[in-house]
Amino acid sequence: MTHTDGVEQSAAISTRLNWLRAGVLGANDGIISTAGLVVGVAGATTSRASILAAGVAGLLAGSLSMAAGEYVSVSSQRDSEQAALETERQELLQEPEAELAELTELLEGRGLSRELAREAAEQLTERDALKAHARVELGIDPDELANPWHAAFASLVAFTVGALLPLLAIVLPGPSQRVPVTVAAVLAALTLCGVISARLGGAPPFRAVLRNVAGGALAMTVTYAVGTWMGTS
Repeated sequence: MTHTDGVEQSAAISTRLNWLRAGVLGANDGIISTAGLVVGVAGATTSRASILAAGVAGLLAGSLSMAAGEYVSVSSQRDSEQAALETERQELLQEPEAELAELTELLEGRGLSRELAREAAEQLTERDALKAHARVELGIDPDELANPWHAAFASLVAFTVGALLPLLAIVLPGPSQRVPVTVAAVLAALTLCGVISARLGGAPPFRAVLRNVAGGALAMTVTYAVGTWMGTS
């Protein structure tokens, strides 16, 4: 495998991991926010219709909000990437020798000898100068710029999948089992999300799971207490 192929493979793996991590986090948000909402409503009323309506509204609002936010965020990122690529394109047209020397220094800084770095820079420049500078200098793959529509759809799906768990857990059981079943299902799902996110980040799972479970438990405790207080008052 050549140095260039290794860089491309590493970039592809990093991109897939980032998307997977974003999906896990989106599902995690859907679980916690929807669980907090439906448990709070369940504390105020035993009406299945009211709980279901609140849960569905929360799911739709949350998923659409996540999608819109991701679209705006990734659109800004894409605009920045395109602007950086255009600047690099102009520099390559105006100062090709200076850009070749810069690419050589960057490759040398990654551990190549001066001679090998120069040779690699020349070969990369001959193949595709803009792509070489984009990947080595800017950390951008011109062939895989961030797609705001893909990001928005992925966030919408991830949040919806996460939100469906507490929504189903709260409306399927009878009134006396709703909250315990939902709490158990949510904490189990948050444990799984914590383990997955920790593995993807290469971190020990215990702390990630603890933070996840504690956050979800706190959210449900607070909303259930507020819902119960409002229902009795």
